[in-house]
This record gives sequence, C-alpha cells and structure tokens, in this order.
Amino acid sequence: MSSPTSLHLELPALPGELQGLRQEVRRFVAAERASGLLPYPDKIGLGFAPDVSRRIAAQGWIGMTWPKRYGGHERSALERYVVTEELLAAGVPVGAHWISDRQSGPVLLKFGTEAQKQEWLPKIVRAEVAFCIGMSEPDSGSDLASLRTSGTREEGGWRVNGTKLWTTNAHRVHCMIALIRTAKADEKNRQAGLTQVLIPLDSPGVTVRPIKSMVGVEDFNEVNFDHVFVPDSHVVGEPGNGWNQVSAELAYERSGPERWLSTFRLLAELVQALGPKPSDAARVEVGRLLGQLMAVRQISLSIASMLERGKTPTLEASIAKDLGTRLEQEMVRAVRNLVQQEDLWLRGEHAHLRSLLASAQRYAPAFTIRGGTGEILRGVIARGLGLR
Repeated sequence: MSSPTSLHLELPALPGELQGLRQEVRRFVAAERASGLLPYPDKIGLGFAPDVSRRIAAQGWIGMTWPKRYGGHERSALERYVVTEELLAAGVPVGAHWISDRQSGPVLLKFGTEAQKQEWLPKIVRAEVAFCIGMSEPDSGSDLASLRTSGTREEGGWRVNGTKLWTTNAHRVHCMIALIRTAKADEKNRQAGLTQVLIPLDSPGVTVRPIKSMVGVEDFNEVNFDHVFVPDSHVVGEPGNGWNQVSAELAYERSGPERWLSTFRLLAELVQALGPKPSDAARVEVGRLLGQLMAVRQISLSIASMLERGKTPTLEASIAKDLGTRLEQEMVRAVRNLVQQEDLWLRGEHAHLRSLLASAQRYAPAFTIRGGTGEILRGVIARGLGLR
C-alpha cells in the first residue's frame, strides 16, 4: 500500500516571508512520520495525543501570539494561522492542546486575573495542561442563555451545581472554563447573570461520564457538578459578564481553519486515488470543491487578521463557521459519489481513503452541531445584518 500524498494549499494571501515557516512545519511533520511517531490518520477528527502536543510545544507552536512573560512567543496571528493550517491539513492529532491554545488561553489573556495568567498560560504553552469548554447543557441545545448550571454565593466563592453536555475531551483534560448562572435572568435580557469560572476537573463533586458516539469513539462527555466549590480566585472576568466573554470566545471557536480542514485529508486521499489522469467529471468535481475551500479559507484568514487587531468578529465568525460546515458535509458527499463513480472501491490499494471516508460519513452530522447549529448561526448572521 502506498503512503498518502500531501495536498497543500498555496495562496498569495499570506506574506511571502511566512513560506519559510510553512516549510518548517512540513519538515517537522515529515520527520515525525519518518520516525514512526506520527502515524497516518485513519479517521476524521483532531485526535488526542499529548506526546505529539508536547513535541509541537517544543517547536514554539503553542501560544504563538501570547506575551513572552506568560511563556508565549509574541508572533503574529498569521504565523499561527500558517502553523495551524499545516498541522490540520496533514492530519496531525492536535486535540490535546487545541482548545487550550485556540480559545481557553485567549480568554484568560483577555479577561483573566494576573494570577490566573501566571498559573495557567505557561502550562498551556508547554502542553502540560489541557482545557475543555463548559457551555452546552441538557435541554438547552444552542439556546445557551437558557443554561441552568448555577453558582450560589457563599463565603470565599461559589457552590456550583448542574450538568454540562457534549463536552469534548473532558475525560482527558485538566480544567474547564464553565459558563454558569450566578444571578437570575432578566426577562428583558436573558443573557444577564452569567459568569465564567475555572473548574479543575479533579475537584471534589465533579463526575465525568464519557459518551460513545456512532463513530465508535468517546470524545464527548457529560460532566456533573454536585456542590462543587469554586473559589473567587477562579472567577474569570467580572461576575455577570459571562455572555460578553463567551461571545468573544466563540469568535475564536467558529472562525478557525478546522471549520473547513476537518475533511481535507479525505480530499487529499481522493486526489491520490484518482491518480495523474482523472476523468473529466472527477477533475470538474475536485476543482469545484477546491474553489469553495479557497473561498472559505480567505474568509477565515480575514477573521484571523481582525482578531490580531483586537476586534471581536462575531458576525464574520458565524459566516465562516456556517459556510465551513456546509463545505465539510458537501465534501463527504462528493468524495463518496466520486469513489462510487470512479469504481475506486475495486482497487484494493486505497485503504486510507476507505477508512477516512467511512469515518467521515459517520462523523459528518456532528459538523452542524459543534460551535453552534446552522440555524442558530444564521440567526446571528441575520441579526448582525439588521434583518431581524
């Protein structure tokens, strides 16, 4: 069986000097593959490999834009984008540091206390700790303002009770930044009274229950809080300001290249399987997918530039996520159709393509849910455009 080829994205949108960084990442991935430390991916998803994350950290590729005083490297958002793009396109398992680097660290940088920054950020940069997101709940769906996990005030902190659901990697990570209700909702402002708190997942009263998906893996979790004490020192930002903070956090979550690169390896394997002389119909279909992919990439890049300038592009991030989700699902359908149309199943050498496609078909429904459903995102977009 031949090794999978690499299909790389090359656009002039990034400054030319970043090409050296791109090649540096590719050399790292090639060396990891050659050493046997980094197997070729056989399923869709970020993967969770703490040892790989630590080796990525040793390259200086976690916390790239953060201040050096917190262990960061003070590089540009576009440099981080190049590294992210290359790691995802190659199918490197980055899940052990992904959420921490993408959004938990930036939330602490923007809203955390100095003590929180000093305690957590250097550990994230070294890939010593990993975070998960504590937003979704049972019966709340995408209506985040209806969450019921509560924080009751008591001396020195808050007593937390409730449940978070669909919490990715909670059974593997160290800490959650949870959104909880610390005051009653105002009927005219349901988003009021929400607060973000840091909850180490080994705290007394925390129970994490993995949920097996139809893909056959346990990535999602239900996390229960039974009278969990959260000291005041673990409140992130101002009590009651949680909604504004989460809105900023979701811009990081929704706009990144993982919103259109989750299925990229599948497309790369298809191109390898089609060979140097694909049929006219296959060329047209692959060209159509690549055209859409490049368009979404340009939107994602523009949002990275906005984030670097300190903006909160909530509307733009929602557009990127909605378009990226639709592209990812369309890519799975298109690859499946081409595999059947070109009789690729009859050629036994394409094991990576078969395994990736089987995984992608089971995983694809989750694309519309993670980071907000398409219906919710289109509502955000409509409001941002003044249409509702």
